Amino acid sequence: MRTLYPEIQPYARHRLAVDERHELYIEESGNPQGIPALFIHGGPGGGCDEFHRRFFDPEKYRIILFDQRGCGHSTPHADLTDNTTDHLLGDIEQIRAHLHVEQWLLFGGSWGSTLSLLYAQRHPERVAGMILRGIFLCRQRDLDWLYRDGANRLFPDHWQRFKEALPANEHEDLLFAYHHRLQSDNDLERMSAAKGWAAWEAHCSTLNPSSTLVNHFTDPHVAGALASIETHFFINHGFIDENQILTNVAAIRTIPTILIHGRYDAVCPVEQAYALHQALPRAELHIVRDAGHSALEPGITDNLIKATEQFATRLA
Repeated sequence: MRTLYPEIQPYARHRLAVDERHELYIEESGNPQGIPALFIHGGPGGGCDEFHRRFFDPEKYRIILFDQRGCGHSTPHADLTDNTTDHLLGDIEQIRAHLHVEQWLLFGGSWGSTLSLLYAQRHPERVAGMILRGIFLCRQRDLDWLYRDGANRLFPDHWQRFKEALPANEHEDLLFAYHHRLQSDNDLERMSAAKGWAAWEAHCSTLNPSSTLVNHFTDPHVAGALASIETHFFINHGFIDENQILTNVAAIRTIPTILIHGRYDAVCPVEQAYALHQALPRAELHIVRDAGHSALEPGITDNLIKATEQFATRLA
């Protein structure tokens, strides 16, 4: 079973002002002459981590990571102004032009798979291939599963704590209630809501409990951006039309694509990957047994690295 490549450091870091307000953090590692691969992180608002560089052979890939608006090292932190899906797609194009990339491999998980698919539908000529993990189509049913009725039946204990972070009179619509709390001027109230929101997602993300993941998600810097930006996007239905990805799938049918999804993914049920595969029959679909949502579950990691090896050969 394949494991992550050894730790590496970036050979270049960039600060890119994408408008008058937002400045993005971008880094490059691996081989400057290698196959350009863009890592698109989840959330929205999750930010990148050092281990994200390690899914790619550094001798073969030019590994590009960036923090989306308002999260990670991008500034201003947790800012929702001009922070929509359309803005993020425009940012990816600005990054491509800034780094003089003609065509690249997209590597996205969860919300990163959403953005990858939307970007590919808008700019198919710029996409050499896609590796997508934990497919998230961002339909209303997909949001309802995690924040209304679905995952709560798998994790009733964590759901109870998710609800109890808010007053009982706000439990009817938790997505709206959390969004409202996260806009509070009271720092303690806002951070309590952010940690409650982030902890719920973390507990649902792995097949086996992971205190490391929960601690990472509930770190104040991570939780503040993740909760604020996710609720902002999700009350606006991801700033896309209902079922937009599947409706426009014809634009990406010829792009080589590998789909990787945990059988027991409780954040994004495997039905989403299956529906996408039905619409993209040329794509490879790998349903990983004994795995949930996280990219760091052994079976998911193994399949992701096999996929980058496969594309390294294909795109060489």
